[in-house]
Amino acid sequence: MKPIQVGLTLPQGWLDEFPDNNAYDQFLFSKSVALKAEQLGYNAGYVYDHFIPYYGDKRTLPFFEAYTLLSAVAAITTKLRVGQVVTCNSYRLPSLLAKMSSTLDAISNGRLEFGIGAGWFEHEYNSYGYQFDSASTRIEQLDESLTIIKKMWQKEKSSFKGKHYSIKNAICSPKPIQNPHPPIMVGGAGQKLITVAAKHATRYNHPFGTPEILQSKIEMLKIQCKKINRNFDEIENSVLLRVLVGKDKDDIKQIVTQLKKKNESISEFIMRSKDSIALGTPDEVIEYLQKYVNIGISYFIMNFIGLSNSLEMLSLFSKKVRPRL
Repeated sequence: MKPIQVGLTLPQGWLDEFPDNNAYDQFLFSKSVALKAEQLGYNAGYVYDHFIPYYGDKRTLPFFEAYTLLSAVAAITTKLRVGQVVTCNSYRLPSLLAKMSSTLDAISNGRLEFGIGAGWFEHEYNSYGYQFDSASTRIEQLDESLTIIKKMWQKEKSSFKGKHYSIKNAICSPKPIQNPHPPIMVGGAGQKLITVAAKHATRYNHPFGTPEILQSKIEMLKIQCKKINRNFDEIENSVLLRVLVGKDKDDIKQIVTQLKKKNESISEFIMRSKDSIALGTPDEVIEYLQKYVNIGISYFIMNFIGLSNSLEMLSLFSKKVRPRL
């Protein structure tokens, strides 16, 4: 059985998690979480590859761009791995992604976790002027993109001509420090995307969902690996989950109350997401997460809720939950 690893999402603005409205202070808060996570031994810090917050009426709130923020985090840490929950493939040409990710692996001295997916946030595509193609087209593009990126990471010069992308004698120097290349974490759902994960991924990330749903995805991945003669054991399974853990019931109630005071609509959205939030005391959170471990999840990416009030939750999880998984 693979050892359990735990990463976390860094404050970025996705669900209004900043404690104040000054942009530089918001970055300092993200920095403080990254440094605290490194101190506590978390495996990696991740960001979302989006341009605006997700929640409907809060899209004018600050939100940091993924690769810029990760470059800053990579420069101020030494052990914490850095990555994207999923890079949106549509937002950058694969040749540019190969160059950016290779540079980030160099800045971090080989700590990049390369997460990528086909993209899904239609409002964001339209708002920023990107063409929102059909799901099948976006997944075809992802497949070609990963082929190009892996070529450019490993070959002196790379050429490729596909249906959606082409390169000719493209040079990516420096190469990634990690050999043969950084971990590739394909994230998303659906049969066609699972086909891409089976072909390219070293880790398949399941974004939210119950253990029952994830178990069916893992079975689909096993079947697809068998079809292409890929060893299923070469692919790690991970899940992205929201977490709110408190010392006791009163502590949890206080955190929820503070969330409501800060932003009641987002607090209600989070509380409604019962299928994808580990909520409770350390014992209750362990019981919830163990269901994922039992189906083969060995890597957790935790989106901690309530960090703007206190970073104590990071310590509580690290000391009381993680060692018992």
